[in-house]
Amino acid sequence: MLPLTVVPVAEPRVEVRRSKRRTRTVTAYREGDTVIVLIPARLSKKEEAHWVQEMQRRLLRSETKRRSPARTSDSALLERCGELSASYFGGQCLPRSVRWVPPMRTRWASCTPVDRTIRVSERLREVPAWVLDYVLVHELAHLLVPGHGPDFWELVHAYPRTERAVGYLEGLSAAAGWGIATEE
Repeated sequence: MLPLTVVPVAEPRVEVRRSKRRTRTVTAYREGDTVIVLIPARLSKKEEAHWVQEMQRRLLRSETKRRSPARTSDSALLERCGELSASYFGGQCLPRSVRWVPPMRTRWASCTPVDRTIRVSERLREVPAWVLDYVLVHELAHLLVPGHGPDFWELVHAYPRTERAVGYLEGLSAAAGWGIATEE
């Protein structure tokens, strides 16, 4: 029998910021690889420890909910495309393959209608699930309408978060300096 090796998992860095103006609420967010916890100045060290642990738990739960299972593998992406096709296209848009590819220079994803393949930039692995869903709906629509004319956009706008997702992607591209234009 091989010996069991235990690999320690690094605890996230936590920074607690106390505020005299904050009287009741406790808030947490990530700033890079640090968890920032904002608490009222009057809390005891014991209460602080409780809230740091609680807010880390809530933050992790919130981040987990936003993550799409489709980001785990190409087969999970293909499965998600099947679900989106059923929801928004009556099952008419079934790609032959969908796969994650290294970051593209000028686009988030691409579709080749002739061979029914979709490629999705790995830059999208960390976006919220609803943004990834928009990109997949956009590419699935290309299986029915190759260009970006009015018929195409009518199909894409069946996805209720289209405008919001486009704004998210534009902001992400601008903040990162990627220069990726979102077609609209």
